[in-house]
Amino acid sequence: MTHSEIVNGAAKRIADLEGMVRRMILEGLGVAEQHEAQGEPFWHLFRMSEYRAPNSDEKVTGYIAHQDTNWLSIVCQNEVNGNEMQTRDGEWVLVKPSPTSLIVNVGNALRAWTNDRLHAPFHRIMVPDELVDECHPPRFKTHDNDDFIRFCVSEEGARHEDKLKAFCGL
Repeated sequence: MTHSEIVNGAAKRIADLEGMVRRMILEGLGVAEQHEAQGEPFWHLFRMSEYRAPNSDEKVTGYIAHQDTNWLSIVCQNEVNGNEMQTRDGEWVLVKPSPTSLIVNVGNALRAWTNDRLHAPFHRIMVPDELVDECHPPRFKTHDNDDFIRFCVSEEGARHEDKLKAFCGL
């Protein structure tokens, strides 16, 4: 099996799962039939991200706090701590990874569609303390991933082989 076939297979399975979760949410709200009657097409973006570890004695933010803009995000775990979610009370809580579970985030599109009945939590990626030591000093500044993606496809970004280092390297 090629790398492309593996990635496409994973993307299809996650898209299928997103459809099932979306349907369960809409059924729970009693609006699945109205939504289906609208015939609103869905497209999916499959993005793989790896959160690398800057090194420091303090907690370092890998990605700034943000809300997702889409309907739903499904996050596969890598068994490394660092994903934090903000509760409605404003408290940050660590989401403990499990190799047998996925995280489903509500995005602002679904929050708006449900008239704020569903919460789109702010979340951020913190560099896990266990990845910070004297041998691994901070290597990257905190950054917004959407800004990084725009940089990657910009004229300036195209000039750099190591785009992450050029964008936010220390």
